Amino acid sequence: MPRVKRSVHARKKRRKVLGQAKGYFGRRHSSYKLAKEQVERSLAYAYRDRKAKKRVFRRLWIVRINAAARQQGLSYSEFVAGCKKAGIELDRKVLADLAVSDPPAFGRIAEQAKTALNA
Repeated sequence: MPRVKRSVHARKKRRKVLGQAKGYFGRRHSSYKLAKEQVERSLAYAYRDRKAKKRVFRRLWIVRINAAARQQGLSYSEFVAGCKKAGIELDRKVLADLAVSDPPAFGRIAEQAKTALNA
């Protein structure tokens, strides 16, 4: 079996890792061993936080909807239950955006939710 020379591939692999570590502090951006450890950890954080970001945004939307609903005299849970009964199928992202950017429209939705709850 012929001998395999790995120089080109190994250098390419190291250059890729050092490129990903660009901007890291100290020797983490220049020393391959430290850069490799940090890049692996960073990629794990990135994967984890892509999932966490969805949870964080959902919590933010709920806080915004709750604040706007309370100005209309409803709690968040009452508002959501009223929307469900009224057949309003807007998701939390859209409702939160309405609450911030267009309060009168959110107020009309809240009124519909109130009437659906009382009916």
